[in-house]
Amino acid sequence: MTPDHGSLLYEGKAKRVFASDQRERVLVEFKNDATAFNALKRAELDNKGRLNCQISARLFEMLESKGVPTHYLGLADETWMVVQQVKVIPIEVVIRNIATGSLCKQTPIPAGTELSPPLLDLYYKDDSLGDPLLTDSRLKLLGLINSEQRLEIEQLARRVNELLFSFFESLDLLLVDFKLELGFNAAGKLLVADEISPDTCRLWDQLNSDPQARILDKDRFRQDLGGVIEAYGEILKRVQGVCANPYNCK
Repeated sequence: MTPDHGSLLYEGKAKRVFASDQRERVLVEFKNDATAFNALKRAELDNKGRLNCQISARLFEMLESKGVPTHYLGLADETWMVVQQVKVIPIEVVIRNIATGSLCKQTPIPAGTELSPPLLDLYYKDDSLGDPLLTDSRLKLLGLINSEQRLEIEQLARRVNELLFSFFESLDLLLVDFKLELGFNAAGKLLVADEISPDTCRLWDQLNSDPQARILDKDRFRQDLGGVIEAYGEILKRVQGVCANPYNCK
C-alpha cells in the first residue's frame, strides 16, 4: 500500500524521495531497479526494493541502538521509509576490509588481501564523472568539506564499519567493503543517510568457500552470476534472525 505523500523531490537509481506532511521529514520509496557501472547496466528485479528497504531499516536501527546517528525514523510500508531530510554531502565514503573490485584493478594488491587497518577512500559523487577518487589536494580544491568535517566523517564511517563488521560476522557473513552516504540535518548534525543493503555492501557467506556461490550482494548482478533476489533474501533472513522487526535490533 502506497502511503500518502507529497510531490516528488528527487529520483535516483534505486529510490524516489517524496515530500511528507511533516517539515524536515521525507518519504523514501525503494525501487526494484538494479543498476551497475554508473547505470550503464540496468534491470528490474521483482522484490528488490522490499528486500533492501527491510534490510536497511534493521541495520539503521542497530546502528542507532549503538549511538550512531542516522536519518532513519521508521517504516511507512514494506518498500517505504520515513527519514529526516538531510543535505547530502556529494562524497561517497568507501571502507574496504578485504581487497577486491576496483582496488585490485588499480593497484597490485592481490584480491582477498585483508586490509588492516581498513582502507578508507573518498569519492566525488557524480555519475557523469564516474565518481572519481578524491585526493587530499582535490578535496581541498573543491572545498566540499572543511578539515573538521572530514575528521568527523571519517571517524563516523570507521565506527559504522566496526559495528557492521561485528554484526555481520555474528551472522556468518564477511563484510568485504561498503559505501556510505552522509548528510547534515536541519540542525547541522551529521547523519548516516541513503541505505545500507546488499546494493551498498559486499557480503560473503562464511559458510560457503566457493568464490562465486559465497557472494550475497550486488556483485551477483554486476558479474551476471544470477540469483540476485535469492542472495538478498538470504541476507534479510539472517538479519531477521536477530532483528525480527524494526525497533527491536539491539
